[in-house]
Amino acid sequence: MLLCETDAMDPSTPTPPPRNNRYIVRSVLHASAVLGTFRKSGEVLGLREVVSRSRLNKGMVFRLLYTLHECGLVEKVGANQYRLAFPLAHHRKFRIGYADQDQSSSFSREVFDGLVRACQRAQIELIMVDNRRDPKAAVKNAERLVREHVDLVVEFQIDERTAPAVASRFQNAGIPLIAIDIPHPGAVYFGADNHAAGSIAGRCLGHYAKDHWECAADEILLLEISRAGPLIRMRTDGILAGIREIIPASDHWRVVRLDAKGEFKAALDCVRKHLRDASFKRTLVGAANDPVALGALRAFQECGRGAQCAVVGQNAEPEARAEMRQAGTRLLGSVAYFPERYGEGIVRLATNVLLGKNVAPAVLTTHQLITPQNVDHLYPNDSLFSRVAREYS
Repeated sequence: MLLCETDAMDPSTPTPPPRNNRYIVRSVLHASAVLGTFRKSGEVLGLREVVSRSRLNKGMVFRLLYTLHECGLVEKVGANQYRLAFPLAHHRKFRIGYADQDQSSSFSREVFDGLVRACQRAQIELIMVDNRRDPKAAVKNAERLVREHVDLVVEFQIDERTAPAVASRFQNAGIPLIAIDIPHPGAVYFGADNHAAGSIAGRCLGHYAKDHWECAADEILLLEISRAGPLIRMRTDGILAGIREIIPASDHWRVVRLDAKGEFKAALDCVRKHLRDASFKRTLVGAANDPVALGALRAFQECGRGAQCAVVGQNAEPEARAEMRQAGTRLLGSVAYFPERYGEGIVRLATNVLLGKNVAPAVLTTHQLITPQNVDHLYPNDSLFSRVAREYS
């Protein structure tokens, strides 16, 4: 089931009975609400977590836990720490909150679509909010998901400086967090092996310079996403390392780093400006993502210098795959992250977290270089889909 923003109710909270039902024993109803806050056998909850999940006042929850402990239904395992004294026969349906970075990029849409399919197969309820690449919206959405009393949150927002504020909302509410691609304090990381992905792109550029430019280029242009922080910068660091692995002498080539903000238009503008001031001819371009790669490619083409660049992107998004099918393209390739597969991996990881299983602090996706030579083999069904971002057309 897919719900948007605050359309959902927490199924762990009992539906209040009609006020005129004289057979209902309210104290039993409240005790049931407290017991229902324990979501798996052996889970230890503090008083604050039980209050938050049950939506009952603190004084009542304390008295109920004390009574349930005296009755042998709840064990006290520490100062205001409790767990059930009996195993749960089955697990109720989980509710996962998903904060999307935006719905304008192909990568985000493919992650979201895959997550929806995976949640449907696993019978997990998904509550989605849209961060719109806006730090303030990300914090407000975190607070909204806390109010929704979700069991776990999957956070996809790219601003590194906002990550602590977002993560603290969930930590304070006792809600586990999975962060996609950008680390958040206390969260399990799910996403790219950034340095490895960058190295794949760098080796591709190095081989091109070796085979076509006699191991000589005038410039290495690295297009970054500064707001995403040092982990994403590892992509461009990896690109540089990959080039130098193939051509050790490239250690002496000119290297320019520009902040392309992860967006097509920003990349187009900053590379246009760079080319106005640069007289260099043969340029290897390593981009942090595909919109940036396509923006750089457009800038080179506009000034008639398309043949003087060789570009490699990251993500292998549909727009980049379409460009690679063009005759004579200067987009040599793009490193695939396979966002269409993220959903299954995220749901598997989320389920393990919610069932109390040990999970690694980071789950890394696999990467493969997509090129004009293999794009049709790896993505044979692209022609069936007409969705292409308007800004590239």
